[in-house]
Amino acid sequence: MSAQIGPTAQESAGVSANVSPTPRQNAGVERRVDLVFEGGGVKGVALAGAYLELSERGYTPECVAGTSAGAITAALVAVGYSGAELEDIVLGQMHFPSFEDQTFLDRLGPPGEFAEFIARGGIHSGDFFLSWIRKLLAAKGKTKFGDLRSPSGEGGNRAYALQVITSDLTDRSMLVLPRDAGNLGIDPDELEIAQAVRMSMSIPVFFKPVAQKHPVTGVEHVIVDGGILSNYPIWLFDAPGSAPPRFPTFGMMLVAPGQDAPVLPTAAPGDVLADVRSRIEFLKLIVETMADAHDRFYVEQANYARTIPIPTLGVRTTQFDITPERTRELFESGRTAAKKFLSTWDFEAYKATFRSEKPPPGRRESVT
Repeated sequence: MSAQIGPTAQESAGVSANVSPTPRQNAGVERRVDLVFEGGGVKGVALAGAYLELSERGYTPECVAGTSAGAITAALVAVGYSGAELEDIVLGQMHFPSFEDQTFLDRLGPPGEFAEFIARGGIHSGDFFLSWIRKLLAAKGKTKFGDLRSPSGEGGNRAYALQVITSDLTDRSMLVLPRDAGNLGIDPDELEIAQAVRMSMSIPVFFKPVAQKHPVTGVEHVIVDGGILSNYPIWLFDAPGSAPPRFPTFGMMLVAPGQDAPVLPTAAPGDVLADVRSRIEFLKLIVETMADAHDRFYVEQANYARTIPIPTLGVRTTQFDITPERTRELFESGRTAAKKFLSTWDFEAYKATFRSEKPPPGRRESVT
């Protein structure tokens, strides 16, 4: 009988599978792991819950990566924050409305927000967030990517313990930082971690983009949320070819309610027209839809088999007025999802199915 590798799309969508999953004991198995965190704004609270469950099961991250809110979680994990410390940060310390950096114009409502957007390319400056993340990183004594160099001396995407996805509007390209820091004229070792994360979480319209002038060419690079180009970079740490991995990569994907399958986007419930009364709300809705849908149609079975799908309970990307009770529910949703995933995860079965010489089944084969 073939081994179950992870939760099926049907199970994660709330549909009973034909075969009940059998919990597996991982005693004696090496638990090194690479982690990839999907972006999702406020929904990123759930990522911390999933990480707490993984860490309590003994999984130790080697390399981590993320986009937007996923970059925030990844950075904190990379510099040494434990699952319990992340729980305290997101449930005890974070005051989400502070991230909105409200100004006099912003307080005037939609007209003021539109004026802020026209003046600086985003409603909120992002200054509070940058100060907040800098303090957290400094508390662990790691502020530049040079502090996160891989002790094994590996290169490429594994040269640093952290990789952050951003979008360069000037060059119309995706940047993986610090790997691609040279494109901005910055020494990768000297790139500030907080600044890279600030670039990655620059949700268009909502936050002011980051302008980075190249010291040699003089070109000003305008950097925004990495989710525009890759919100779920599950591929980042894969070895080339079909070589079996030394240890697994787990991805954490944020799944909206009502999806028939976690890899497919779905329309938000309710009256959408009620959310687009102003031009700003209309632009916000476009950006959220674009970021949520990106990558999902390209998550093949091999990637979904190592994905922890986390229900987001209807929380929206920019729902900064989320209540403490809802925040706790979102955190616990992440933890429950990780627990369910680990109950069926089998690394050897994954390698045999997807990383052997035989080509893995694709989406077309799974349908036919």
